[in-house]
Amino acid sequence: MTARIIRVAGSLVEAAPLHGALYELAFVGTRRLLGEIIKQRGDVCTLQVYESTTGLAVGEPVEHTGVSLTAQLGPGLLGAVLDGIGRPLERVAEATGDFIAPGARADTLDAEQQWAFTATRAVGDPVEPGDELGTVVERAITHRVLVPPGVHGVIAAIDSGTYTVTTPIGALTDGTTLRLAHRWPVRIPRPVAERFASSRPFVTGQRVFDLFFPVAEGGSAAVPGGFGTGKTIIEQSLAKFSEADVVVYVGCGERGNEMTDVLTEFPLLVDPRTGRPVMDRAVLIVNTSNMPVAAREASIYMGVTIAEYFRDQGNRVALMIDSTSRWAEALREMAARQQEMPGEEGYPTYLASRLGQFFERAGRVRPLGAPTREGAVTIIGAISPPGGDFSEPVTQAALRVTGSMWALDAALAHQRHYPAVDWESSFSLYADQVAPWFTTHGGEHWSAVRADLLALLQKERELRDIASLVGPDALEDHDHLVMDIAAMVREVVLRQNAYHPHDAISSPPQTYALAHAALEAFRDGERALASGTAFAELDLAPTRRALAAQRDGVTP
Repeated sequence: MTARIIRVAGSLVEAAPLHGALYELAFVGTRRLLGEIIKQRGDVCTLQVYESTTGLAVGEPVEHTGVSLTAQLGPGLLGAVLDGIGRPLERVAEATGDFIAPGARADTLDAEQQWAFTATRAVGDPVEPGDELGTVVERAITHRVLVPPGVHGVIAAIDSGTYTVTTPIGALTDGTTLRLAHRWPVRIPRPVAERFASSRPFVTGQRVFDLFFPVAEGGSAAVPGGFGTGKTIIEQSLAKFSEADVVVYVGCGERGNEMTDVLTEFPLLVDPRTGRPVMDRAVLIVNTSNMPVAAREASIYMGVTIAEYFRDQGNRVALMIDSTSRWAEALREMAARQQEMPGEEGYPTYLASRLGQFFERAGRVRPLGAPTREGAVTIIGAISPPGGDFSEPVTQAALRVTGSMWALDAALAHQRHYPAVDWESSFSLYADQVAPWFTTHGGEHWSAVRADLLALLQKERELRDIASLVGPDALEDHDHLVMDIAAMVREVVLRQNAYHPHDAISSPPQTYALAHAALEAFRDGERALASGTAFAELDLAPTRRALAAQRDGVTP
């Protein structure tokens, strides 16, 4: 008996009689809109539809597919711009125009593009999941073609040559066909051989992050900030300058004009390490605020699955989510339509667990298969708390499951301080973990310089509170020195110019040298005061100019 629609509520559809497993896909209505089963009650299934349901009517047919939402993984992903369910927007636009037509279909990978495959295995070789079959050169990286998870056996046929992603490159003795691409369910983490703690930092090139609030490679960070605090600029800078082999950027529920800026600017960004366009090592997933919320909810899973795929090849992958709040709002909307019990501020009670499950897919791992390799997925999740209120549920849930918080401050942003990171609210649980690496590659006394500068900034905060009560004239000379040097640290060391050719990126040795110079200036001032010199007699202007010249790469 054919299943029919019995109820439509926005992007939520109920159909009966329909029997299927949770998260399996179905084609809904005569236009065959793609939907996903999210609830079952007897022979009635509730589906969330990934496309606009305008015009959908009760009585239209529903066809169950028996498979869940999957990502097509293989050569051709780098440089791609996809929607939340993996459709390439360029090819969809060619077929339907500027607006996606309901029921539009397009595979993620171009089935007609030819790839030069070099086999590294031979006939008769036994293979296990994750084993390398060969390589394809794709843009900026050597793309490993791997045995898909769950597949093993003995190679019966394989050969180097030119293939499409759908053409067989070989076969196993049991008849299993081998291709350049395979599919993987987006809601299931890809299996790995081993997970381990990382002692290497995710080097961002931004001094305030690397020095004060580092993130371990394979770790996670939450970036909460109100409107206009620079979340998008920070993520673009990380995409351009961070030490990542591959960048996956998910625009989840953001305004269309913001995503237009990203799509316009990303192809123009140049990787300073290779001189190649950043898009050669990037995948963009776009799901703007006017797109259906169900696809928005799926977009971050599509992004992390693609990130895990490149991780399994032995790459260091940075996954940027902008923003996690819009994903949480999609959860809230779907939960309300299902009439679920609301939690705080209307969010579903499972918000924290869903967020935790997602961030747990970050990590540094040894992937399955041979040759032995290491890969990492580092997740940076921007959060847009209403009114900049960090006590709201999404921010608080993220803080419980991430290892670092880069809290953005609107007041600093309005002062043109970039990155607008509030060093009083931000934190990192990875600082001790990555300190040995920074000591080796940044500077001998990295941890001590970090601790002393943080203490200096904290002391300045206390003195500002005192000065606001008793006036600055009541402060002692040493207190004035603390406040002046701390201001120098804030303005010269922690502030960067995203458009300056020398200051846009700061390597660990450059960061250490600048921070150490600021600390030495403070110690020189202390020695001068101890020798009897009054603070009014100290001339800190040359010190400030010297630090600024050092920051900007100007030779005195």
